[in-house]
Amino acid sequence: MTQTATARAHPNIAFIKYWGNMDDELRLPANSSISMNLDGLYTETTVTWQPNLQQDTLILNDEPQHGVALQRVSLHLDALRQRLGIEGYAAVSSQNNFPMGTGIASSAAAFAALTLAACVAAGKNLSERELSTLARLGSGSASRSIPDGFVQWHAGDTHETSYAESVAPATYWNIVDIVAIVSSQHKTVTSQHGHPTANTSDLQPARVAKAAQRLQQVKQAILERDFATFADIVELDSNLMHAVMMTSRPPLFYWRPATLAIMEAVRQWRTDGLQVCYTLDAGPNVHCICTAEHADEVRKRLHRFSEIEQTLVAKAGGAAHIISG
Repeated sequence: MTQTATARAHPNIAFIKYWGNMDDELRLPANSSISMNLDGLYTETTVTWQPNLQQDTLILNDEPQHGVALQRVSLHLDALRQRLGIEGYAAVSSQNNFPMGTGIASSAAAFAALTLAACVAAGKNLSERELSTLARLGSGSASRSIPDGFVQWHAGDTHETSYAESVAPATYWNIVDIVAIVSSQHKTVTSQHGHPTANTSDLQPARVAKAAQRLQQVKQAILERDFATFADIVELDSNLMHAVMMTSRPPLFYWRPATLAIMEAVRQWRTDGLQVCYTLDAGPNVHCICTAEHADEVRKRLHRFSEIEQTLVAKAGGAAHIISG
């Protein structure tokens, strides 16, 4: 019998970063992290388990996929089949409404939506915690796209203890992520391939050593809506992650000249009184996090940069959810 379900999940932006694993196979991270789901940006994925299929199939943004993209999806479905006792192959169709592979956590949204749709289509009724552990197997940060709003991913030391949970709902703090798109081109080194290089940097142990302390400070700042503390720690943590990337062997340089110019401008704007800070994932695009009252002014100033292709605006977003099925 054919079984189908469609799920929608948001990408997330990490305030305390995930970079590097203690266990690459299980994607157990070197440190816990904290993030915000991005409302309005999403991946929508339909999974149909079909008994007559000879292998998994993937259609991504209306284009049939083969090679690496299909292989990664099929490997994740293999993990779900093995852990949940699901039989047969799946037809997967997925759509994104934001650029992929550019440092906007497209894989987080993709594997959160894929996991939820695949499990529901197979008739599996799993808890949010269980879903977050399974999503993690496809993409570490996908675990954070399962719960609502502001989310903490506990590093753990086993599959069951490395899970994500909401620390505050999306409605708790009215902050906005204005993503300055410096490049919408697919990055040459993906996060998946970057994580194993983290431990080649002499700086990674120092970054990880105080990650828990920074996480606690950011978590407290979110709960107290303390933007000044939040901004200082978020920028520091982003800089630390990119310092690790730049000192890995081989080094990873994601920043463009415009990236650095925006980062410097954001710091000046904060000195001038705007409540705004920057953070970057593994890509050149700059996430400018600001309070809602300053969002229009921040976006206006960003549009003065000729190098910015476009800006995307997202408030805190909700949990991954089923659309149909």
